[in-house]
Amino acid sequence: MLTTPADVAALAEAIEGLPRLVPPGATALGEGMAAALALFAHGPSEARRMVLDVSGDGAHNQGRPPAPIRDIGVQAGITINALAVLNEEPDLMAHYAAEVIGGPGAFVMHCPDYESFAEAIREKLRREIAGVFIA
Repeated sequence: MLTTPADVAALAEAIEGLPRLVPPGATALGEGMAAALALFAHGPSEARRMVLDVSGDGAHNQGRPPAPIRDIGVQAGITINALAVLNEEPDLMAHYAAEVIGGPGAFVMHCPDYESFAEAIREKLRREIAGVFIA
Protein backbone atom coordinates (compact mmCIF):
# COMPACT_ATOMS: atom_id res chain seq x y z
CA MET A 1 0.00 0.00 0.00
CA LEU A 2 1.26 3.45 -0.89
CA THR A 3 0.98 5.45 2.29
CA THR A 4 3.93 7.87 2.23
CA PRO A 5 5.61 10.09 -0.34
CA ALA A 6 8.62 7.75 -0.15
CA ASP A 7 6.36 4.80 -1.10
CA VAL A 8 5.04 6.70 -4.11
CA ALA A 9 8.57 7.75 -5.15
CA ALA A 10 9.79 4.15 -4.88
CA LEU A 11 6.90 2.92 -7.04
CA ALA A 12 7.54 5.62 -9.65
CA GLU A 13 11.23 4.70 -9.76
CA ALA A 14 10.41 1.00 -10.17
CA ILE A 15 7.98 1.73 -13.02
CA GLU A 16 10.45 4.02 -14.77
CA GLY A 17 13.09 1.27 -14.60
CA LEU A 18 10.92 -1.29 -16.39
CA PRO A 19 11.93 -2.13 -19.96
CA ARG A 20 9.66 -1.09 -22.81
CA LEU A 21 8.05 -4.27 -24.11
CA VAL A 22 6.69 -2.96 -27.40
CA PRO A 23 8.54 -1.48 -30.35
CA PRO A 24 8.70 2.33 -30.58
CA GLY A 25 5.60 3.71 -32.28
CA ALA A 26 3.46 0.72 -31.37
CA THR A 27 0.27 1.56 -29.53
CA ALA A 28 -1.58 -1.46 -28.20
CA LEU A 29 -4.45 0.20 -26.37
CA GLY A 30 -6.62 -2.93 -26.30
CA GLU A 31 -3.77 -5.08 -24.97
CA GLY A 32 -2.98 -2.59 -22.22
CA MET A 33 -6.64 -2.23 -21.29
CA ALA A 34 -7.11 -6.02 -21.16
CA ALA A 35 -4.10 -6.40 -18.88
CA ALA A 36 -5.40 -3.66 -16.59
CA LEU A 37 -8.91 -5.14 -16.45
CA ALA A 38 -7.45 -8.49 -15.41
CA LEU A 39 -5.80 -6.79 -12.42
CA PHE A 40 -9.16 -5.66 -11.04
CA ALA A 41 -9.89 -9.30 -10.13
CA HIS A 42 -6.84 -9.40 -7.87
CA GLY A 43 -7.59 -6.41 -5.66
CA PRO A 44 -7.24 -6.86 -1.90
CA SER A 45 -10.88 -5.94 -1.28
CA GLU A 46 -14.08 -5.09 -3.11
CA ALA A 47 -14.01 -1.56 -4.52
CA ARG A 48 -16.95 0.82 -4.32
CA ARG A 49 -15.86 2.40 -7.58
CA MET A 50 -13.54 1.12 -10.30
CA VAL A 51 -11.83 3.42 -12.77
CA LEU A 52 -9.30 2.49 -15.45
CA ASP A 53 -7.03 5.29 -16.66
CA VAL A 54 -5.74 5.23 -20.22
CA SER A 55 -3.15 7.81 -21.25
CA GLY A 56 -1.23 7.95 -24.48
CA ASP A 57 -0.01 9.79 -27.53
CA GLY A 58 -1.23 7.52 -30.31
CA ALA A 59 -4.23 5.74 -31.74
CA HIS A 60 -4.49 1.97 -31.53
CA ASN A 61 -2.28 0.31 -34.15
CA GLN A 62 -1.29 -3.07 -32.71
CA GLY A 63 -2.95 -6.06 -31.02
CA ARG A 64 -6.59 -6.34 -30.02
CA PRO A 65 -8.77 -3.31 -30.74
CA PRO A 66 -9.75 -1.32 -27.65
CA ALA A 67 -13.53 -1.00 -28.17
CA PRO A 68 -14.43 -4.65 -27.36
CA ILE A 69 -12.15 -4.54 -24.30
CA ARG A 70 -13.81 -1.29 -23.22
CA ASP A 71 -17.20 -2.95 -23.54
CA ILE A 72 -16.10 -5.85 -21.30
CA GLY A 73 -14.87 -3.37 -18.70
CA VAL A 74 -18.06 -1.34 -18.78
CA GLN A 75 -20.15 -4.52 -18.39
CA ALA A 76 -18.05 -5.30 -15.29
CA GLY A 77 -18.91 -1.89 -13.80
CA ILE A 78 -15.59 -0.22 -14.61
CA THR A 79 -15.43 3.37 -15.85
CA ILE A 80 -12.68 3.96 -18.40
CA ASN A 81 -11.31 7.48 -18.79
CA ALA A 82 -8.56 8.74 -21.06
CA LEU A 83 -5.94 11.43 -21.42
CA ALA A 84 -4.83 12.11 -24.98
CA VAL A 85 -1.42 13.70 -25.54
CA LEU A 86 -1.92 15.56 -28.81
CA ASN A 87 1.75 16.15 -29.59
CA GLU A 88 1.89 13.51 -32.35
CA GLU A 89 -1.78 13.08 -33.34
CA PRO A 90 -3.95 16.22 -33.08
CA ASP A 91 -7.18 14.20 -33.61
CA LEU A 92 -6.46 11.65 -30.89
CA MET A 93 -9.29 12.81 -28.61
CA ALA A 94 -11.87 11.68 -31.17
CA HIS A 95 -10.26 8.22 -31.34
CA TYR A 96 -10.24 7.89 -27.55
CA ALA A 97 -13.86 9.09 -27.34
CA ALA A 98 -15.02 6.56 -29.93
CA GLU A 99 -12.86 3.56 -29.02
CA VAL A 100 -11.58 3.82 -25.44
CA ILE A 101 -13.75 5.59 -22.88
CA GLY A 102 -16.93 4.16 -21.40
CA GLY A 103 -18.97 3.68 -18.28
CA PRO A 104 -20.76 6.06 -15.92
CA GLY A 105 -19.33 9.58 -16.19
CA ALA A 106 -16.53 8.53 -18.56
CA PHE A 107 -14.50 11.32 -20.08
CA VAL A 108 -11.51 12.07 -22.26
CA MET A 109 -9.20 14.98 -21.55
CA HIS A 110 -6.24 16.25 -23.54
CA CYS A 111 -2.93 17.96 -23.18
CA PRO A 112 -1.17 19.61 -26.11
CA ASP A 113 2.29 18.12 -25.60
CA TYR A 114 4.54 16.02 -23.38
CA GLU A 115 5.60 19.03 -21.30
CA SER A 116 1.96 19.52 -20.23
CA PHE A 117 1.44 15.87 -19.26
CA ALA A 118 2.27 16.11 -15.55
CA GLU A 119 -0.26 18.86 -14.90
CA ALA A 120 -2.88 17.22 -17.14
CA ILE A 121 -2.62 13.87 -15.35
CA ARG A 122 -2.89 15.63 -11.98
CA GLU A 123 -6.09 17.34 -13.16
CA LYS A 124 -7.45 14.07 -14.53
CA LEU A 125 -6.80 12.28 -11.25
CA ARG A 126 -8.35 15.14 -9.26
CA ARG A 127 -11.45 14.89 -11.41
CA GLU A 128 -11.66 11.12 -10.99
CA ILE A 129 -10.99 11.08 -7.27
CA ALA A 130 -13.54 13.81 -6.64
CA GLY A 131 -16.07 11.92 -8.72
CA VAL A 132 -16.98 15.08 -10.58
CA PHE A 133 -18.43 14.14 -13.93
CA ILE A 134 -18.35 17.05 -16.35
CA ALA A 135 -19.87 16.46 -19.78
